[in-house]
Amino acid sequence: MKRGAALSLAAAIMAAPVLAQPQWVGDTIPAPLTGQPGNAARGRAIVASRQAGLCLLCHAAPIAEERFQGSLAPSLAGTGSRWSAAQLRARLVDARRLNPGTTMPPFHATDSLQRVGSAWQGRPVLDAQQVEDVVAWLVTLRE
Repeated sequence: MKRGAALSLAAAIMAAPVLAQPQWVGDTIPAPLTGQPGNAARGRAIVASRQAGLCLLCHAAPIAEERFQGSLAPSLAGTGSRWSAAQLRARLVDARRLNPGTTMPPFHATDSLQRVGSAWQGRPVLDAQQVEDVVAWLVTLRE
């Protein structure tokens, strides 16, 4: 990689994205985190990714081409029948607000985290649009 490209990549990694401040209502975050609707295809790709969402480390999902799916957490199959988009958004943003003992990481929160690498301090795992994309895919899972 050329020096200029490496510096650009490093700058992009170090730039902390603006964190959307969701408004919680009970066990939900009713309003989308962005002005753009979520894209279910992108959401599926994030869930399947072994670099982005890492969802399949713990969850199984109806993504047949992905082998070695997790069994530590509930299957994502039928998620859209069990929870609303607002409930799913809340679980993705910070499941600790709903269950302080959860092992699910907060995907769009940066407070009260431990042992976070310096390059990732203050950065969410997923940006606001990625959260909306994952929610868009999860609500399609009806069976």
